[in-house]
Amino acid sequence: MDRHDDVCVCFHVSLHKIAKHVRLNEPKVASQISECYGAGTGCGWCIPFLEKIFEDVASGEKPDLRMTKEEYISRRKSYRRNPQEKNQFTK
Repeated sequence: MDRHDDVCVCFHVSLHKIAKHVRLNEPKVASQISECYGAGTGCGWCIPFLEKIFEDVASGEKPDLRMTKEEYISRRKSYRRNPQEKNQFTK
């Protein structure tokens, strides 16, 4: 994904905004990323990705979700059709 692509599609919060929030605010736990424009508080699809970004930034790595924007959106659409299936970040 490009750094300007939305990770939280519900609230249009980009990968760049989330990574910057984690670097500057140093949240203690990934759930505190919700303070960044409400990321993760809509449909819930992005929560595993927010956790991955949190881990990457905390360990000094550049966040990399390893998929295209199109793949991400496609997987989210599938999740939205069947939200009972838990979303998980897969490498």
